[in-house]
Amino acid sequence: MKMPWEGAPFGRLPGAFFCQYNDISVIGRTVSQRPRFRFAILCALLACLFQACLVFAQVPESQKQKLDRQYQSAVSQYEAGQYAEAASQLEELLPHAPNSFAIHELMGLVYASLSQNAKAIEHLQTAVRLQPGSAVARTNLATTLFHAGKASLAGEQFRKALELEPKDFDANHNLGEFYIQSGKIAEACPKLEEAQRIDPSSYDNGYDLALAYFLTGRLAEARKLVQSILPNKNTGELHNLLGQIEEKDEKYIAAANEFETAAHLDPSEDNLFDWGSELLLHRTYEPAIEVFQEATRRYPSSPRLMIGLGMTLDLRGKYDEAVKALLAAADLDPADARCYLFLSKAYDSSPGQAGEVIQRFQRYAELKPNDALAQYYYALSLWKGKRVGDASLDLQAVESLLKKAIALDDKLPEAHVQLGNIYADQHEYEKSIPEYVRALELDPNLSDAHYRLGTDYVHVGQKDRAQKEFEVYQKLRAEHLAEIDKERAEVQQFVYAEKAGPSARH
Repeated sequence: MKMPWEGAPFGRLPGAFFCQYNDISVIGRTVSQRPRFRFAILCALLACLFQACLVFAQVPESQKQKLDRQYQSAVSQYEAGQYAEAASQLEELLPHAPNSFAIHELMGLVYASLSQNAKAIEHLQTAVRLQPGSAVARTNLATTLFHAGKASLAGEQFRKALELEPKDFDANHNLGEFYIQSGKIAEACPKLEEAQRIDPSSYDNGYDLALAYFLTGRLAEARKLVQSILPNKNTGELHNLLGQIEEKDEKYIAAANEFETAAHLDPSEDNLFDWGSELLLHRTYEPAIEVFQEATRRYPSSPRLMIGLGMTLDLRGKYDEAVKALLAAADLDPADARCYLFLSKAYDSSPGQAGEVIQRFQRYAELKPNDALAQYYYALSLWKGKRVGDASLDLQAVESLLKKAIALDDKLPEAHVQLGNIYADQHEYEKSIPEYVRALELDPNLSDAHYRLGTDYVHVGQKDRAQKEFEVYQKLRAEHLAEIDKERAEVQQFVYAEKAGPSARH
């Protein structure tokens, strides 16, 4: 049986508005996803079809037919993605029917598709005022408010839409999705569960519910739900989510397999990064290098992939290659602090590219004049790049940069250690000892600081104090596993910050 709208002159409105926004970051350790709001644009079309016969009732019949054709043309242009043309047609029509729900609703959708959120909101608010009982109108307004950064107002409209249609799948799903996007995961679960009961075949709702279970620690339920969806829709993002579930549940081999499957199904930057990161986290360095190398070939402009490659090469002991990769990462994003942390570490073992490394650290220090670490890294690069005693080494410049770093952040223990080293190398023990003492107050586990402090105590004749420092040094050196844990923590911090999105990195 043909439905009332099939074959109608307006045709069927597509989901162009639905696909417009695709860069919202989902909360937690997930890859970037589009918000999974569902837009009942077809329902809005039914309202349009119903009102189209009445919109121009107050004008002569000949003009009414002309205006009707113009309205139909606007809908066709919207369907075809010709949003500017549709907007022009609708703006001409509006003075003839200023209180038309259909025109205001369609204008709102058109302007939203043009990313002109202020105009879209104005017309969608008018549509809601004209038909306050329309859940569809409130949903479209809520979605546009959300993408305009007005989350609080969007939430009000999503909740009102659900009040109007409490048993409607879209109303429950949309409010649950809104809660996920707002970080209110516990509140999202009941709404998504209700939507799942109404329509268990919905991929988007199933994914969001599995994500909500994962983020609230309900790993068994999350795994079961993902596995139930996969036979019907085998996607990279589902395997990626399952990989995160397995990683969280400490099933590392299963996690790596899922991330690998995700990357093969969809070799996106996110999926390749997650696969390489999983291998890196568990020290499977050679396979991780292969993944990051392939990823950087596919996405040569990605700083995080280049940092991942540099880190992995460094941990594998391929220091020259690591430095080259990290230099490339620094050029892709000169302000990324993490790049310089790992570049400094790799540079310790591969000083052969000193000129290029110093240049990058100098640029970073100039970009971040009030950043203590930026000044510290620059100082170290200058010092490591030249042999002590080299006439071209400006030791005063190094000392000045270290003092500046300490002035910016007195709680930077490494800067105190290095400043102490400068003084100790010049036999200025009355200056070096306080720097080592301060460093150890900030971090008692700095084995090198204990050794250097003990050596300085020997030089000034305080042998008892020296012996105590050497004993601590020997104990810390024996605790080699602590260094391994520290290495893993640094890798985790990088990986998890990337998965959480830009806000987590600042």
